[in-house]
This record gives sequence, structure tokens and C-alpha cells, in this order.
Amino acid sequence: MQFASTILATALTLAMSQYAKATEITVISGGAFKQVLTPLAAQYEKESGNKVAMTYQTVGQHLKLIRSGEEQFDVAILTPEAIDGLIKEGKVVAGSRVNLAKTGVGVVVKAGTPLPDISTVEAFKRTLLAAKSVAYIDPKAGGSSGIYVGKLLERLGIAEAVNAKAVLVQGGEVAAHVVDGEAEIGIHQISEILAVKGAVLVGPLPAAIQNFTVYSAGVSAAAKDSAAAKAFAKFLTSPDALPIIKAKGMEPASQ
Repeated sequence: MQFASTILATALTLAMSQYAKATEITVISGGAFKQVLTPLAAQYEKESGNKVAMTYQTVGQHLKLIRSGEEQFDVAILTPEAIDGLIKEGKVVAGSRVNLAKTGVGVVVKAGTPLPDISTVEAFKRTLLAAKSVAYIDPKAGGSSGIYVGKLLERLGIAEAVNAKAVLVQGGEVAAHVVDGEAEIGIHQISEILAVKGAVLVGPLPAAIQNFTVYSAGVSAAAKDSAAAKAFAKFLTSPDALPIIKAKGMEPASQ
């Protein structure tokens, strides 16, 4: 009886010790990585006992909040350029950046509507010009896809015509605005399109005008628990991440 009591006491002590060591990791991320990060964070919590608190906004919005001092984080998942900029500013640990995944830009329509032709650059232009309304992320919001699409429309010579009927989304899922009927067609990151119920991915942009956004992780120079933050960033590059990355419409990114 005394032996059993000793074992129980030891187990409780170990459990309490593990609980005491548990920490919360604050992670900020661009929206396109949400569908990958959410299940991976849940798996990490289960295996480590730590908690992961996640906030999603456009890369530009995160950078603005970080530089104004309004947003604190332990791990940032942004574009490589954004992470490198934060390293130069001393806000992210030098050498901590790891590339996680990349996603291309696609076209979305509401389920049940005819699929437009985007098989070539010219077909894509005709589709946008014929659409009653086109939704994409407002470039001023700092979203990677919005910045690219804005420049692409100019390059294709249809910016004025498309923007006259554009539904500019400040952040979040462009596909949701298409499903709700606010826009006939949308252009956004493929990983974000696939996450919206009632949305249909028409396909990726033609190869000649496709653009891939890479998402990278970086550890904050002011992380509450640097070791835990580094461990979480490393976990995101583990073999466990690969099937989730592919299932969510993204591809592994080279380092």
C-alpha cells in the first residue's frame, strides 16, 4: 500500500512539474498558412504539452503592428523578405529563419456556377473583363496576393477596367466574398480558396503569370521562451508537416 502511494505521489509530482514547465507560444501568421498551421499546432500541443496562440492577418498588417509595438510574438510566419527585414531590425533572431511552404495564386467561383476559361493568359484576361465583379485582396492591406494581382492587372493592361468593378478585400478569405455573392469571381492564394466551403477552385493562374508566395518562420528576439519557440519552428519543418502542406494546396519550399 505504501509502495503504491509512493508511485502515485511520484506520478503526480512529475505531472505537476510538466504542467509547470508548459508554456504558451504566441504565433503570428499570414492567412494563407492558416490551413497548415492550425492542425500542426494542435499536434504540437498534444505532443509537447505547450499551448499555441495564433493570430492571422496579412503580412503587411503584421509588420505594421510589430513596428508600432502593438503586436508581440514568439514565432512569426511571414514571407522570407518580411522575416529578413525583421532580422535586420533586431526583432527576429538572426539565423532562425526557415522556409516552410509555398502557394500559388488561383481563381475561384461559387459552387454551381460555370467554370470560366483561364487556360491561357489571353483567356484569363477575357474572363476578368467579362466578369461583373472581381474580388482580390486590397494591395494597400499588405497581402502578398493582393500586391501581386494589382501589379499583374497593370502589366496585362486591364487594371482600369477590372478595378472599376473590383471588390477589394482588406484581409481574410476572398473566396468567402465570392460564395456570399459579393463578387462573381475571385483571385487569391490557392491554399485559402480550398478552405472555403461552397467555393470552387477554377485552377491556378497560367504558368506564364503564376506567382508563388513562400512562407517562412522566424523566432522573435524577445520570445518569452526562446527554446520553446525554436522547437516549435523546427516542428513545422518536420516530416509530419509534409502531408498536411500538400493536402492544403501548398508545396514544400526550398531553404
